Formats: sequence, C-alpha cells, structure tokens
Amino acid sequence: MRPATPPPPDASSAEYTESILEFARSLGLDRVGVTHTGILERSRVALVDRRVRGLSDTMGFTFRDPIRSTDPDRAVAGSQSILVAALSYAADESDGTDEPGPLSARVARYARHDFYTPLRQSLQQVALRLRRDGFRAVVFADENDLVDREVAWRAGLAWWGKNANLLVPGAGSWFVLGSLVTTAPLRATAGPAPDGCGSCRRCLDDCPTGAIVAEGVVDARRCLAWLVQKPGIFPREFRVALGDRLYGCDDCQESCPPTVRLGRRVPARSGSGGPGAFVDVMEVLAADDAHLLERFGRWYLAERDPRWLRRNALVILGNIASTPVDEQVIGVLHRYLSHDDPMLRAHAVWAAGRLGRTDLVKFLVDDPDPDVRAELAEVGA
Repeated sequence: MRPATPPPPDASSAEYTESILEFARSLGLDRVGVTHTGILERSRVALVDRRVRGLSDTMGFTFRDPIRSTDPDRAVAGSQSILVAALSYAADESDGTDEPGPLSARVARYARHDFYTPLRQSLQQVALRLRRDGFRAVVFADENDLVDREVAWRAGLAWWGKNANLLVPGAGSWFVLGSLVTTAPLRATAGPAPDGCGSCRRCLDDCPTGAIVAEGVVDARRCLAWLVQKPGIFPREFRVALGDRLYGCDDCQESCPPTVRLGRRVPARSGSGGPGAFVDVMEVLAADDAHLLERFGRWYLAERDPRWLRRNALVILGNIASTPVDEQVIGVLHRYLSHDDPMLRAHAVWAAGRLGRTDLVKFLVDDPDPDVRAELAEVGA
C-alpha cells in the first residue's frame, strides 16, 4: 500500500511566505515581494489608452492583448498570488576596461549583458520548491503574459517614476523584473511604495526627443529605445537625436537623481553573454548575418533580421564620423549606396549627406526605390 501523500503546507501563513522570500533572496535576487492575483486594472486602463491614442505605435508585447497581459489567471488558472523579483543590472564602469573606440556605438545598460537568464534561473528554483510543496508555479520574465512593472508596484518593490520606469527605494531603476505566478496563497507584502519623484521632472526635460509627453506617459513614436527596434525607415526627424545609440536609450534614467545617486549602492553585476557597453560601428556594417545574430541575437530584432542593426549603424555613422571623411568610411558608404536592400541604400544616402559627401550619391539619381529618391531629394542630390 502506497503511503498517503502529505498535505501541502499552509502557504497562507506568514512563516511560509517569509521562508519562500528568504529562499529567493538567497539565490541572489535583490528585491522580492508578493502580491495577490486579480485583474491589473491600472495597467489595463493605461494599455488601452495608449493604444487608442496611438502612443504605443506598432509595439506588440503587452500592448498586443491588454486583456490577457493584465489577467494573471490567464497565465496560471487558479492562481492566488504572484512573487515578483528585481535583479540589478547596475554596471560598474569605474575600471575603464570597456572604453569606446573612435567609431563606437553605445548599448543601453540592460542590453549589455544577459541579466534575464540569471533572473529566470533563480525564479525557476523558487518555482521548483513551490511545486514540491504541491502548488502550481510558472515563471514569466520579459514576456507579454504579464505586466511585470504593475505587479512589482503592487508588491511594494518600487514606485512609478515619471519616465514610466519603476524606481526601487534606496536603489533607483537599474533593475530587470520577473514574476512567478502560483496557486500557493502566499501572503502579500507591503502595498505600493510611496512616490519618490516629488516635483522633479528632469526625465521629461532631458529626453532627447520629448517622448515623455506627460508624467508616466511615453509616446513610443518618439522614444529612441523603441525606434531602434522598430522595423522600417528610421524617422528622419529623430536621426540626429539618435546620436551613437545602437540599441536602447538610458537618458531618462541617467538624468534621474535617485537612480544616479542610489544606483551606486547596489552591487554591480558584470552579466554574461553580451556585447558590453560599446560596439564598433564598422564591425556591424562589415559583418555578415550569421555573425550579427550570434553576437546580438539575444536582443529583440524584428523578424530576427540584422538589417535593422545595420540601419541604426548607418545613422550612427552619419552622426559620429569625423570630417573630412576618411577612406574607410568612404568605402563603407560606397558599399551601402550600392546595396541590394533599398532601405539600407536610403540610410546610406542620409549618412553621406550628413557627412557632406553628396558627391558619392550622384549615381543614384534614377534609383527605382521611392524611399531612396526621397532621401536624395532631402540631401539635394
């Protein structure tokens, strides 16, 4: 006769919840908390509003299905609580080992290394423990199943900043977030953290494209962090503002006093499996698809197509190459002005014009592509 299966522990007790939280902390997670399940009404209203007003542009992710991404029970039927965790990606740049070269592009901090893998691995260990105790538990991190910022706010980990990022009290906003939705009735931790922004509006004032159109409201059509990912022609009006950013934009966080001041208190992590803070623009423009996907494939690239990285690199080249233009840059411009991809030809025309070398584009006067002809008209060729 098989022994009876022991009943699951009382997950509603304060002792059990604290034991789970302590286990999560022991796995290297910087902040952990618990909130109840239930419709994420605040985020549902915001997501629908942004879509209706066109502020989400063509973004998918949690905007694709706001009903789904704001209902934890869609993720795990019968869920009763959500454990949410924050892992710091604050980088220690004091050693100077990652310095830019003469033609370097910047990478936003969260994309410099792989921080989501250790976050998921730690949360999976917590999930395994909950499963052993007889509960369902599913991990979500950087996925469209759940609005992780809303969950973290409800669990008391952080407050909503005016830049729409979450700010952890005493630590700032350099964090990736992940959640564990479970049928265990864990006790909720403290409610939402009090606002710490006060009257400060530096993030709004310092955004290079004016994308933060109201407190906590970002217009994706102007946000560089989205535009570097969005497929298609890079908007002409924001190309100069792109500067040297290849992927992501940190300006609204780098101008945030709590993040700048308090982020130094969080132990730095070097991460792994990423390109670091700077990328050689000429390497991006010279590499084949296989190399680019191997090096940058962890990033979101629309349709897994590295042409969008090349597009960004051509804009950056026009912004940072010195004049008069050296032979190496001229060679790259020649290559892309003759490229089979008209989207890349169009951006090469802009880069040549930006660098004062409209003489290089004269042969394209009869180009069959309308986007190339439009760029030629703009540079006066």
